[in-house]
Amino acid sequence: MLRANDGTRTGGEILVDQLLVHGVQHVFCVPGESYLAALDAFYDRPIKLTVCRQEGGATMAAEAIGKVTGRPGVVFVTRGPGATNASPGIHIARQDSTPLIVFVGQVAREMRDREAFQELDYRAVFGSMAKWATEIDDPARIPEIVSRAFYTACNGRPGPVVIALPEDMLVERAAVPDAPAFEPVETWPGLADMAKLQKLLWAAKSPIVLAGGSRWSEAATASLARFAERFDVPVATTFRRTHLIDTLHPSYAGDVGLGINPRLLARIKASDLIVLIGGRLSEIPSQSYSLLDIPGPRQTLVHVHPGAEELGRVYHPHLAINAAPTGFAAALEGLQPPNEIAWRAATKAAHADYLDWTEKATPQPGGVNLGEIVVWLRDNLPADSFITTGAGNFSAWVHRFYRFRRFATHIGPCSGSMGYGVPSALGVKRAFPERTVVCFAGDGDFLMNGQEFMTAVQYDIPFIVVVADNGTYGTIRMHQEREYPTRVVATDLKNPDFAAYAKAFGGFGVMVEKTADFAAAFRAAEKSGKPSIIHLKVDANASTPGMTLEGIRAKSLAGTKA
Repeated sequence: MLRANDGTRTGGEILVDQLLVHGVQHVFCVPGESYLAALDAFYDRPIKLTVCRQEGGATMAAEAIGKVTGRPGVVFVTRGPGATNASPGIHIARQDSTPLIVFVGQVAREMRDREAFQELDYRAVFGSMAKWATEIDDPARIPEIVSRAFYTACNGRPGPVVIALPEDMLVERAAVPDAPAFEPVETWPGLADMAKLQKLLWAAKSPIVLAGGSRWSEAATASLARFAERFDVPVATTFRRTHLIDTLHPSYAGDVGLGINPRLLARIKASDLIVLIGGRLSEIPSQSYSLLDIPGPRQTLVHVHPGAEELGRVYHPHLAINAAPTGFAAALEGLQPPNEIAWRAATKAAHADYLDWTEKATPQPGGVNLGEIVVWLRDNLPADSFITTGAGNFSAWVHRFYRFRRFATHIGPCSGSMGYGVPSALGVKRAFPERTVVCFAGDGDFLMNGQEFMTAVQYDIPFIVVVADNGTYGTIRMHQEREYPTRVVATDLKNPDFAAYAKAFGGFGVMVEKTADFAAAFRAAEKSGKPSIIHLKVDANASTPGMTLEGIRAKSLAGTKA
């Protein structure tokens, strides 16, 4: 569509121009006739548009960019089935506190409330999942509403915004100026907050810092590392936030997630001061809400969070600080350590425990040891490599044995959503083509959004997928054997040849049945320059780094008989 000379633009043109104003460089989508006018506007505007094969994958790819950059990922989906297919990515953004903006094509305004073809009320559908769900009725209001969407997605606790776009509104013309470019609103702790924190630190005997959540930056993680050095205080990270501090930092104590090091768990429970920065301490890091007493923790709790609504929502903190990790970390630079640091030896021991817990892979049944493969990746990948994971027991080996050294390099769903690994790898490799991206996926996890491998081939986006194929929904099978031993139902899988799958799509594929063959397979995948799949044949009995299915079953049966 040619641009008009009368100062007017279509709603689609106004919309895409607002994305440019706010600094958007990448948009993911599955096309639909409901937003053709917006697609047309992309034709002559400098935004990279990546067309995906399913809306869930497109939304996860956009969410991954939001995770890495701290600025909203952007995705377009069509109405009805397209929008509901996008809901897993929206849910991830909600639980992971990721800025995301989802534009949904909608029926024409004159057809609303008639249950027109694929019509839904998006305020109702996504009202409990999004930070804000709305619909634009007037093209003249597009700059206002899009600007608000960017601020809403980023400020406070970040999250998803859903905006419905009636198709007739997108072709209607309006003369309206662009909105100014948005910048996230920083929140800083007050001087009184930091003075109280310093007093608590000076009075403590066994403090520990827990870092999690979003709204961090590379500068903020550097400030946290310097604080840890000056105070010689142990720092742990919450589930899938390991990249918030170099894991080889002498203060690093490990991650507080699934399969936590028992020594770290004991250390947190025995602490007298917990400084929780950025995270919510939700179900997984709180060990099913058993780590701290609710509502009043036994330990002195300092909770720092950018969303005021999160402070005191579950845990009653002794000191609540409404600040983003970026602002709070900068303020940490002004704190002074006590003359005598009572916990110095404990910090050294905590880091030693972490190194011991993660150094060597545990023995596993079968020809492929996932721990040894993760250790090889740890020792051979560049430090700035992205590791993406979905959800499943396969990721436990990454959590335990991979040592993240750089900020925002572990891209995984804190929500535990399966199918995330491949599309998130697509997203970050699209945005950062110069960096190595490895997706670690289970068989069930891969097949939920594996079609985005074709998207990678189409756009020549060469990331490497390592598929751990054990022929089962491993996490569910683990719980099944624990609760209903020997009664296996609905957890077995029959899988394709994933290497052949890669080749059929035009990528590189190789099968590995022995651990010793992995290194050569990985180098061959790199050399191919193509999107690649390394198909690992894994024994289903290898349930977790520390437990086999047979061991889980035996323990459960013994408990039943007792």
